Amino acid sequence: MKNQHFFVIFIIASFYFSLSYSQVEKIEPPFWWSNMHHQELQLMCYGKDISKYDVEIDGVTITETTKTENPNYIFITINTKDITSSNIVIDFKNQGKVVTSREYEFKDRKANSKYRKGFDSSDVIYLLMPDRFSDGNSKKHSRSDIAEKEDRTNPAGRHGGDIQGIINHLDYIKDLGATALWSTPLLEDNEPEYSYHTYAQSDLYNIDPRYGSNEEYKKLAQELHKLDMKLIMDYITNHWGSKHWMIKDLPTKDWIHQWPEGFKRSNYRMTTQFDNHASQIDAKGCMNGWFDVSMPDINQNNPLVLQYIIQNAIWWIEYADLDGLRVDTYSYNDKEAIAQWTKAIMEEYPNFNIVGEVWMHDQAQIAYWQKDSKVGAIGNFNSHLPSVMDFTLYNTVTTMFNENDDVWDKGMIRAYNNFANDFLYPDINNILIFAGNHDTNRINEVYQSNIDKYKMIMTLILTTRGIPQIYYGDEIGMLGNRDKSGDGDIRRDFPGGWEEDEQNAFLPSSVKKGRTNSQEAFHTFTKKVLNWRKQSQAIHRGKLLQYIPFHNVYVYFRYTEEKSVMVIINNNKNDQTIDVSRFTEGVKTFTKGLDILTGTTIDTTKDFQVSSQTSMILELQ
Repeated sequence: MKNQHFFVIFIIASFYFSLSYSQVEKIEPPFWWSNMHHQELQLMCYGKDISKYDVEIDGVTITETTKTENPNYIFITINTKDITSSNIVIDFKNQGKVVTSREYEFKDRKANSKYRKGFDSSDVIYLLMPDRFSDGNSKKHSRSDIAEKEDRTNPAGRHGGDIQGIINHLDYIKDLGATALWSTPLLEDNEPEYSYHTYAQSDLYNIDPRYGSNEEYKKLAQELHKLDMKLIMDYITNHWGSKHWMIKDLPTKDWIHQWPEGFKRSNYRMTTQFDNHASQIDAKGCMNGWFDVSMPDINQNNPLVLQYIIQNAIWWIEYADLDGLRVDTYSYNDKEAIAQWTKAIMEEYPNFNIVGEVWMHDQAQIAYWQKDSKVGAIGNFNSHLPSVMDFTLYNTVTTMFNENDDVWDKGMIRAYNNFANDFLYPDINNILIFAGNHDTNRINEVYQSNIDKYKMIMTLILTTRGIPQIYYGDEIGMLGNRDKSGDGDIRRDFPGGWEEDEQNAFLPSSVKKGRTNSQEAFHTFTKKVLNWRKQSQAIHRGKLLQYIPFHNVYVYFRYTEEKSVMVIINNNKNDQTIDVSRFTEGVKTFTKGLDILTGTTIDTTKDFQVSSQTSMILELQ
């Protein structure tokens, strides 16, 4: 009898021991919404040894339960068609008895959320790095388990910029004339060093506490919307960080791309994605190789992984009320899987916009990745990706303004030739154009602070087809050379973003310790063109008519049926005469042009001069 009592006590103790150490630690997504377009929802449940349990949800149809080789995971797929905003109860059972339960919330979806309007060619995007822009909350608390602390003396370290700092200076960005904000990633990155760029993420559902909180990110979107501005999230599908909690306890071995030697760096040869002659080993080396040692390569071919990142992106769009996504290293993903990811998001939000980073140097190769590409169609591939980044124009911009002479294949002919290849793109107005970003040498470094060249560059970027993006600090002439001084040099702190800064470039030169005269000159020009651009339908929606450059002078028109803008960029060292008779097709019956840069009116019925290395933007009247 004594042994029987001991056995009963042992069984009860074992039950409570298993109860204590088999609880559900995480369910992701942490909550969801009713009335979504996609009705199947995959819940990732995590906890020690929870795969021993069966799962039931009263009144909800479970379409699939997946248990992996790791006993700490259960993936539950449910049908949400008839679920209204409410809390459902997920029961985890052992031999028919409930061991533990978790409530799961479905929220009301925002009215017309499905039809949100994404960024487009009427916008100008302001790109910033939050760690380097402004510290708005110096008293914020980092969790004790966050590895890297702030150190402004280290160019590659955390400097303390945060979401509140961005919010504090939205009026500055608005006043400049930008209409959308792209911040490099804000999700948690818990690498022990070089974590400030936040591209090695350790938690896909939480903002890094050094930047703030999820609620503060939502507030950022709200404050932007109050100013009639848009928020674009930098999203990463290709890789996670080595410190991500799931990487430390993989659901399946093939959740990431594994290599016998452990770490294998990508060969970065994205041409293998469409090269008919590419070897399999080279293609695998690009797509399955890791982007860096701290960035394990995610296997989107695993259906659990693919559904996880689809839902995560949708969750952030819905939760934070986003207006767009910029997808990092888009063309390194498995192309069929990333196409499914993109298609799923665009089905949920048909008026949304997503731009993919396709860092290639040939228009056909970039155009391959845009939705409904004629190039991709040759191989029966459609990425469903609305927008791509125009890296060939970037290459052109960083070269041609140092080529002042009238040469057959140099100077402004490079711009003409770049746009001559626009026939490759299915949607030329939905292409992101830029003169620099967080991965390139500063444009004012390239041209050694030459404001005349800056003005010509920005005239082109802000008036040609596509969606312009400017990089924070370029508008005040900031410098930086990654080739000589590393990435930290092109990602310097914006002056005035920290209380201890001696100078505040957020303020005009008329204010004590405000912008210097040199900074003011860059800022004034940028502000003038950006704010004019806001109301120019010819620039937003117009067609492009370009003329072959003569004497290193490039002339083009942006026009609709009612409006026309004539742009002249004289990259010659000498003044040049514009022969109006050559441009009759563009000038049409307009007789005057208001130069928005100088405020002067030009008679377009007779020849006129353009000063050396200057530009003109003429609103034809």
